[in-house]
Amino acid sequence: MLVEELSVPQRVGEKRFSSIVQLLEGPKRERLVRFAYSTGGVARRGPVTLRARDLERLAQGLSGCPQLAEMLRFDGVKEVAIGE
Repeated sequence: MLVEELSVPQRVGEKRFSSIVQLLEGPKRERLVRFAYSTGGVARRGPVTLRARDLERLAQGLSGCPQLAEMLRFDGVKEVAIGE
């Protein structure tokens, strides 16, 4: 069952798509996190690639998904430091 979902819009050249992070709950109430990408409204499995600016959008979006943020052990947006 879907508990929370966060969509991060992305663009590469003329291609537009979204990376999706979902918090799911299984039949035994176990919590799962799914990473996927969406093109044309259809979620697809496969590698999900996030640039630094996409990670910033993901971090900001987690403020609206408290259970997902907790599952990812994310405690708030401070500043995403890449390469340190």
